[in-house]
Amino acid sequence: MDLRDLYYFETVADLGNLGRAGEKLHRTQPALSKCIQRLEDTLGTLLFFREGRRMRLTPAGELLLVRARRLRQGMEETERELQTFAKGTVGNVRVGCGPTAAEFLLPRVVALLLEAAPQLTLELVTGQNDMLMNDLRAGHLDVLISPLSGLDEEQFETFEILKDNVVVVASADHPLFEKQVALADLCAWRWVLPGPTVATRRWLDNTFFNHGLDRPNLHIQTNSISMMPQLLRHTPLLSFISRHNLGPGKIGAALREIQLVETTMPRSFGLVVRRDAYVSPASGFFIELIRQEGQQLFLDR
Repeated sequence: MDLRDLYYFETVADLGNLGRAGEKLHRTQPALSKCIQRLEDTLGTLLFFREGRRMRLTPAGELLLVRARRLRQGMEETERELQTFAKGTVGNVRVGCGPTAAEFLLPRVVALLLEAAPQLTLELVTGQNDMLMNDLRAGHLDVLISPLSGLDEEQFETFEILKDNVVVVASADHPLFEKQVALADLCAWRWVLPGPTVATRRWLDNTFFNHGLDRPNLHIQTNSISMMPQLLRHTPLLSFISRHNLGPGKIGAALREIQLVETTMPRSFGLVVRRDAYVSPASGFFIELIRQEGQQLFLDR
């Protein structure tokens, strides 16, 4: 089998359409069709079900896709490893993180790197945790800065930076602070929350559901933690954020925690890497730097 054919096959499988795959690969549809035909002839089995313009993998195709991705990742990592030997610790680290880490942690990390390893460069990717996990799994990222709960220990290795609690918060003069609050009381108020795929949002939704209550009444959906304090300070909205954000000098200094055991979410936060991935000297340096300095970076923000 030709490695190029496998790469083209992987792209067609991901996009499910010869036209879109051709645009991405700058190849004609007939050329991609011949590529698929060569693979099917070599393997003696169909790789796709053709459903109009839609290409859907057969069971054999799904198996080949897994193997093709592993082979491509191995080739890419071998190439990067050989380049690293030539360059020493000079290199690039592909880092994924959520909006909060990007906004508050990474500027301090970059400042440290400029001082300790000025030749090391970063490629920063921000997004929802599920999307970033897929990028890490596919080999498109070297390391992820992320909550550590619910990860497959066979697939990922983690390095804890700090433990955290995510709690319900409101403006300091919110009416809820005038009385003893129960979980059901929170249902009467509207919320500012991240998207439904974010782990903290899923946990909060499940908490209400498991107690026989309606899920939080969403008023604003956003992943920007920097805008939440002002929104909450001037409105009766509620939100769900890290306890580390509260207190004097913090972004949530004007907010108060609504203290309920049911809505206190414990979590660990740290670094995630693939267990089978090659860790370049540059990535290793970055990981060790965060492990040594990460907790203080978080607590100082």
